[in-house]
Amino acid sequence: MKKITALQVQKKNPNRVNIHLDGEFAFGLARITAAWLKVGDTLSDEKIASLQVEDSQERALQQALLFLSYRVRSEKEIRQNLQKHEFPEEVIETTLEKLRASNLANDPEFARVWGENRNIFRPRSRRAVTMELRQKGLDDETVQAAVSNMDEDALAYESALKRANRLKGQEWGEFRKKLSEYLARRGFPYSVIAPVVTRIWNEAHAEETLYEDEETL
Repeated sequence: MKKITALQVQKKNPNRVNIHLDGEFAFGLARITAAWLKVGDTLSDEKIASLQVEDSQERALQQALLFLSYRVRSEKEIRQNLQKHEFPEEVIETTLEKLRASNLANDPEFARVWGENRNIFRPRSRRAVTMELRQKGLDDETVQAAVSNMDEDALAYESALKRANRLKGQEWGEFRKKLSEYLARRGFPYSVIAPVVTRIWNEAHAEETLYEDEETL
């Protein structure tokens, strides 16, 4: 048994406490973990090990919450982040269980949000979004549920419309080549690209085409 001889809040991190046993620094703990300790308490080796495991779990949870504070994440991303910070696998599993219970680790919801954000800010084809979600570690069923309702024609049109502003003044051949290549890089198939490019060209040159028709008449 070892006696707690001092409990000191860390200067650089006030959320952690240094534990001194028998007059010497032994280890640090999160304040929430050390809350029930006081000077004079005695700790067995088993209790010390238990406190350190509890501390590791608390640190892993806080790290995961920090990681999630920037945007939603897949379970694979959370796991990889905790592995990078060298948490033991059993601690990572416990952390993921807590996050699932709080709905903070939810791959179907992640897939839905990822797809929606892609559609709004950077439209991609169904195939491209499928590849992205698989890279995030999502299973096929979750991925398919997320992309099944994607309207590729509408997404390609929205994406191409924004890009077309940079191609004003181009001749038809160059316009078609550059815009088609742009959409192809975003994973859209030719069967979608060709009519979208033609539609945008015709919309941009509607008055010009009308004038030519009137000239012919």
